[in-house]
Amino acid sequence: MDELVGQLAAKAGIDSAVAEKTIGIVLGFLRNEGPSDKVQALIDQIPGAEAAIAASNNSGGLSRLMGGGLMAVGTRLMSLGLSMGEIQNVARELFKFGRDKIGADQMGEIISGTPGLSQFA
Repeated sequence: MDELVGQLAAKAGIDSAVAEKTIGIVLGFLRNEGPSDKVQALIDQIPGAEAAIAASNNSGGLSRLMGGGLMAVGTRLMSLGLSMGEIQNVARELFKFGRDKIGADQMGEIISGTPGLSQFA
């Protein structure tokens, strides 16, 4: 997880604490909305990912009020102070990291199998 947090913070130009929260939010979204077997394979390749997902789910009632889906994820990420451009950079870096960990084919299946995600690939 430290490798991914550091990479994301450097490449997207964001604080490492924000990067870690972002990773948890995005992986939690993928787990809920994407092809579960492929997403779990990715999560299993990132030490500390489960803890980051759990921490992002404990953000209080606000996330429950926003519902699910890509719009809710965008709202949660913007509440961390990320702009739309930063969110796109974060998504690209996460997808690149995922391709390095589980391969381009499996990452492609996650992207194509998750509603609304292909616009960020």
